Amino acid sequence: MKRLTIYGMMAEFDSASDLVAAARRTREEGYHKIDAYSPFPVEGLAEEIGFRKNSVPLVVLIGGLLGCMSGYALQYWISAVSYPINVGGRPYNSWPAFIVVTFEMTILFAGLAAVLGMLALNGLPMPYHPVFNVPRFAFATRDRFFLIIFSSDAKYDAGATRAFLETLGPRSISEVPS
Repeated sequence: MKRLTIYGMMAEFDSASDLVAAARRTREEGYHKIDAYSPFPVEGLAEEIGFRKNSVPLVVLIGGLLGCMSGYALQYWISAVSYPINVGGRPYNSWPAFIVVTFEMTILFAGLAAVLGMLALNGLPMPYHPVFNVPRFAFATRDRFFLIIFSSDAKYDAGATRAFLETLGPRSISEVPS
């Protein structure tokens, strides 16, 4: 028999202001592994649930630098090593002629790094998520706001967490199975 594991405890709220206030109280209470779901972006919610800076800009920078170096190295290899042709007395390593391709390779690699880095760091594609096991979560795209405390949080205890969520005045509280 398969043992059912718990992903977290989810509370449903009627308004965005209630969700932001609940997220603030949850962080003040000492819960750190929380997330929120809303039908539209809510100002200040990301700060309240403790979002950190991400590393996508660093991935894009590294991708751009790799593209720049590979574009220049490709042209240098072709012009100076593999197929050297002296046209009009110019040097084999004529860097002004290499600028356009080097720039284009930088943009190409940075763009690909941005897309792939974003997908990898967000854990996408994710065709299944445990919050979809809660029937009330269908309202998350319409007019309801949800706050979840993950069971992997150090302070998580099913009874104590439910009691705390009840003090926030939610519309409903659901246990989210994995």
